[in-house]
Amino acid sequence: MQTLKMAGVLILVINIGACQATPQSPPTQVVYRFDDHRYLELTGFNCQGGLRYIDTQRGIQHQIYDVSDGYRIFTKKFVHPSERYIAITSYEGGGFAISKDYGQTWDGARFSPGGGAIRYKGSNPTREEIESFTVVNDQGFMLTKAGDIYMSSKPFDDPRLEPGGSGIDYSFTTKRGVLQTNHMRPGYGGGKWGTEYSSWNSFAGPNHWTTDTYRRNFQGIPNKVPEVKNYTGWDHMRCDPNLGLASK
Repeated sequence: MQTLKMAGVLILVINIGACQATPQSPPTQVVYRFDDHRYLELTGFNCQGGLRYIDTQRGIQHQIYDVSDGYRIFTKKFVHPSERYIAITSYEGGGFAISKDYGQTWDGARFSPGGGAIRYKGSNPTREEIESFTVVNDQGFMLTKAGDIYMSSKPFDDPRLEPGGSGIDYSFTTKRGVLQTNHMRPGYGGGKWGTEYSSWNSFAGPNHWTTDTYRRNFQGIPNKVPEVKNYTGWDHMRCDPNLGLASK
């Protein structure tokens, strides 16, 4: 009986202590620096949580992802000298958060359906296939280990696809070898500049197959990642998974 009483007292003490414990606030740490005045902060435990963009020179702070979104950092090589066009991807590299006005407003960007490096295969590379992501000259370039490049358009919209534009007439050959003519109306044929990523093979390769081929902002793009010179930022995201955790 005495043992049971002592056990009851012990349980009561533990429960009281648990009720009095103060929940620990999630830590915040810098996980990426573009240069001396632009950086990304992550708030959360175990390198997962909310992501904020900060530009001290322009006085910009924007919450890209909330803590509840559980953002995880991109762990491959990441070089980002571009200032007006900002593109952030996450652990899987399957999509992007983008800004086209120095970080003031944000939107999403995707991989173009059917725009993969191999026709009729997936539209985007898997995390294991990704080598690096470079954002330079207001364009994003995702390089794979196989040497394929997925890129956003040049930083302007094709006026023919804008409201009141003429649209684009184009011809293509069907699977049966029949030549057909089609017309892209304004508002169709792809999103605004910087919002879609397509493989170079799909729009500029010898056997290209997507309508991006006919958009002026996808023409004349070389099949290589531009050289980056005098970059002062980080080349990888960094995060301490132990930050904010109670020491044992």
